[in-house]
Amino acid sequence: MAVGLLNLSGLGVGYALLRVWWAVAACWAATAGLLLLALPAEPDGVAGGVVAGYLVVLVAAAAHGAFLGLRRPLAWPPRAAVAVLLGLALLAAPGGGYLAYDSARDEATEEMLLDRLAEADELVSARAGQPFDAAEADYRRALDAYAALADGHPGSRAAQRVPERMKTYYESVGATYDRRDFCTAIEPLTFLRTVPRRIDERHLGELTGWPDDRLANSLYECGVSGLGQASADGGKTRHLGELLADFPDSAPAAKVEPAVSAAISTAAGGIKGAEPCTAVTNLRTLSAQASTLAKAAGAGSAGLTRDAGTASGHVRAGTYACGVDQYQDGRFDAAQTTMNDFARTYRDDGNRPRAQKIAIAAEIAKKLPDAGRRLPTTASGGGVTVTVKNDSPNAVEILYTGPVTGRFTLSACDGCTTYANRAQARSKACQSGKSYPQRTLSLPVGTTYFLHKSQGTTNSSGADTARVEPGYTYTECAYVVSPFGIGPAT
Repeated sequence: MAVGLLNLSGLGVGYALLRVWWAVAACWAATAGLLLLALPAEPDGVAGGVVAGYLVVLVAAAAHGAFLGLRRPLAWPPRAAVAVLLGLALLAAPGGGYLAYDSARDEATEEMLLDRLAEADELVSARAGQPFDAAEADYRRALDAYAALADGHPGSRAAQRVPERMKTYYESVGATYDRRDFCTAIEPLTFLRTVPRRIDERHLGELTGWPDDRLANSLYECGVSGLGQASADGGKTRHLGELLADFPDSAPAAKVEPAVSAAISTAAGGIKGAEPCTAVTNLRTLSAQASTLAKAAGAGSAGLTRDAGTASGHVRAGTYACGVDQYQDGRFDAAQTTMNDFARTYRDDGNRPRAQKIAIAAEIAKKLPDAGRRLPTTASGGGVTVTVKNDSPNAVEILYTGPVTGRFTLSACDGCTTYANRAQARSKACQSGKSYPQRTLSLPVGTTYFLHKSQGTTNSSGADTARVEPGYTYTECAYVVSPFGIGPAT
C-alpha cells in the first residue's frame, strides 16, 4: 500500500524506496513529458488524451509498485505505517500541481482576452478620423469583439474594461459631429443608435442615449441647408423628415417649421429682385418640401401645410414676374412658355390678360426681335383701320403686337391656292374685287408687328412689320408660297 501511494505522486518515490531505479526513471520520464506538453499553461489546457494517458501511467505505476512491495522490503522508513503516511502526504504534489496549473491556465485565458481587447482597441484607434464608410467594417469588428468579451466572459478583467472602451468607441465613431460636419455625422450617429442591439445595455450605461441629441441636431442642421434645393431623392431636406418622424419632441424638430417659413419668406423676396425666375424655382421646391415634411410631421403638420400654401401663393406672383423678366431680357421663347403656363394655371388672376398679351408678343419677337423692345400692355383699339385677309387654302392664325396686342384666326379661303414664288404672290395675292376671309382691326398710330401662322399641313409662318400712319387704310394679306411656306404682305 505504501509503495502504491508513493508512486501516485508521479515521482516514482515508491520505486525509489524499493530501489527499482529503471521504474523511477520511467515515472520521471512520464511526468517530464506531461510537463513539457502542459507548460507554459495555455487557455485550452492539455489535450484530454494526454491527461488520460498520464493517469493510466500513474495507476499502472501504483499497481506495479504495490505488487513489487509484497516481496521486497523498503529501504526506508523502517515502519510501513510511516511509509503510508508519507505516500498520503506526497499525494498533495499532483493535487497542488493541478491547482497551480488551473490557476496558470486561468491567467493565460485572462491574457488572451486582454489581447483581444487590445486588438479591438487598435481597430478603433486606427480608424479614428477616417470617413465612416471606409471605417465601418472595422468599427463593426471592434464592436463584435467588445460584445464577445462583455457577454461571453463577464467576469474577466477584459470584460470589466469594456464600458470604458465603449466610451472611447462612441467618441471615435461620432467624431465628425464635434467637427460640426453635420451631414457627414448622420450615418455614424445612426449606426451608434444600433449598438445597444449588439451589446447588452448594462455595459453601455449613459452611452445608450449618447447619439440621440447629436443625431437630432445633425438631421436639422444638414436638412435646413437643403431647403429650396431641388433633388430627385429629396436631397438634404429628407433628413428633416427623418427628424420629425424619429425625434418629434426634440428641440431641433421644433425649429423645422420656423426654418421652412423663413426660407419661403427669403425666396419670396427674390421675386422683386434681379432673378425672379430663380426665386420661383426655389419657391416651387420649398412648397413641395413643406408638403412632404407635413406628411412626416403627422399631427404636428398644420404649420408646414400652411407654409406649403404660402409658397404656392408666392409662386403665382413670381411666375408672372419671371415671364416679364424673361421677356425684358430677350429670352422670348422662355417668356412665351412661362406666360402661357401662367394663363392656363391661374385663370382667375388679375395679371392673366396681360400675361396672354406678353406671350403673343414673345412669339412674334422670336421672328421679329424688334417686336420685343417694349412690354405689351392690355390697351386695345386705335384710329387707323387695318384689314387682314387670308388668300390661302389654309386657315391662318394672325398675331400682332405694337401699341396694341392680340390674336385671331381667319378661316381658309375657298378656291384660293398656293403661289409658286413670292414675286407671284406679291402681284396676285388679295386682289380687289374678290372675297376673302378677313377681319378689320383699329390700330393706333405706330409700328405693328404681324406673325401669320398657317394651320395647314406645312405649319409654316411668316412675319411682317407695318408702320401705321393716320389718314390711310391698310390691308394685310396672308398667302402661302409652296413649298417655302407662308408669306405676309401689307
